[in-house]
Amino acid sequence: MTDQNQDSRDLIDPHTVPTKSRLAFGVGSTAETLSLYSVGALGMLFYNQVLGLDILLAGLVPTLAIFGDAISDPLIGSWSDRFRSKKWGRRHPFMLLAPIPVAVSFWMVFNPPETLAGGSLFWWFLAWSVVLRTFMTVYHVPHLAMGGELSKEYTERTKIMSYNNFFGWIGGAGFFKINSTVFFATTAQTANGFLRPDAYEPFSITIAIVIAIVLFVSAWFTLDRIPHLPQPAELASRFGFREFYGDLFKAFGNRNYLFLMIALFALSMMLGIRGGMGTYMNIYYWEFRSEDIGNLILMGSFFGYISGFLFSARIHNRFDKRATIVTTAVTLSVFPAMPVILRLMGFFPENGSWMLLPAVATFGALAAASGSIINISVMSAIADIADENALKYGVRQEGILYSARTFFAKLDNSLGHGVAAVALKLIEFPDKAVPGEVDVDIVWWLGIVDSPLAIVPGLIAACFYARYRIDKSGYEETRKRLAEAASTSDRLAVEDKIQRS
Repeated sequence: MTDQNQDSRDLIDPHTVPTKSRLAFGVGSTAETLSLYSVGALGMLFYNQVLGLDILLAGLVPTLAIFGDAISDPLIGSWSDRFRSKKWGRRHPFMLLAPIPVAVSFWMVFNPPETLAGGSLFWWFLAWSVVLRTFMTVYHVPHLAMGGELSKEYTERTKIMSYNNFFGWIGGAGFFKINSTVFFATTAQTANGFLRPDAYEPFSITIAIVIAIVLFVSAWFTLDRIPHLPQPAELASRFGFREFYGDLFKAFGNRNYLFLMIALFALSMMLGIRGGMGTYMNIYYWEFRSEDIGNLILMGSFFGYISGFLFSARIHNRFDKRATIVTTAVTLSVFPAMPVILRLMGFFPENGSWMLLPAVATFGALAAASGSIINISVMSAIADIADENALKYGVRQEGILYSARTFFAKLDNSLGHGVAAVALKLIEFPDKAVPGEVDVDIVWWLGIVDSPLAIVPGLIAACFYARYRIDKSGYEETRKRLAEAASTSDRLAVEDKIQRS
């Protein structure tokens, strides 16, 4: 039996994926955002501005950690594609293994021994970052692959990925809002709550517990989908390094996938630069308090991610995914840069004005809407590429294909953060700086790097996204040919069984 046979035996009605399954799948992204976004947004700031680690060393950690991701992400994807278990399926064994190691390593990142300094502090940050990201890979690559397998219908896939995107927003926005008011509230002794050394231990304990619970919940409440998800073909080879490299060749041999990944690399670079600079911008450029930052993230992203959740499927019904992806890549590049560009032109509220926070939040909302829709669209497009490869090679490759998405999700806070760290070093941004007391020329360059310069890789991404070629008619033709191949294979299997009897 081939994976194409399995395709015909999939019992899930693509129009009736249970809401419980959508919710359980979606909630898993909350933990991914909590873990990776927390370390991405606060890790470099914590080690540099709170613990005094040199900015280049602090920024080098996520950059070095990405080399481990380049190995672990596709490796786990290929392994889970070929994993065999009738009871547990090929995704859930990985998903159930990861929660405790993820939670423990997250806590360790933010709680180095007090005796560490300099180089030893750098190695602690690096080691536990690698462990955290590796076990997050063990969970999230199979988790995303499962999401791509829940339905085979063009717009239903978009709806399922909308749940994933929405719960990812809850993790990010909830992280900033709750933490800025509960753990990192500004005090009389500290100019900004995110610079308080005593806040990081209770913060990391709480978030680690939440991460473990959320990951278990997502895995446990999707166990009932296992009988309906594809299994490896009976004749398919078990996982090995030869098979692993063969899977990579098949994935990147698909031109649609190749262009999608090149574009995702460029887009992740832009997001990583802004992610690395973002906390510095909010504290030192806009001079927001920690409570303001929490409100900014919540206000700006709420509109954006609700828009993505509600309208992505409708947009895909009217426009194909390529047009949606290209348009939102451009707007995601431009909207976040507008506050700084308008400030440089003298058309933006000054620091301290009551209008500043709503103005920045407005552009944040437009950027969040763009980011939400492009993320949902790309995730849905990868599922369509999996159909193309299933038709061409006779194997389902959701694991290896979605592993690239998890890799680039981490890339945006790795290489991008490294570029941000180099930029901060070049503009001579001081360690343990006090908001409002940083030289105006340094603050000016901070804005230039974060906004106008960061647009460039985003626009490059839009050009490569335009090379993606699967539209709705192409998708429907692929699904038709898959169904015909599965029907023929089933008929031959029955005839062979009759002859043997």
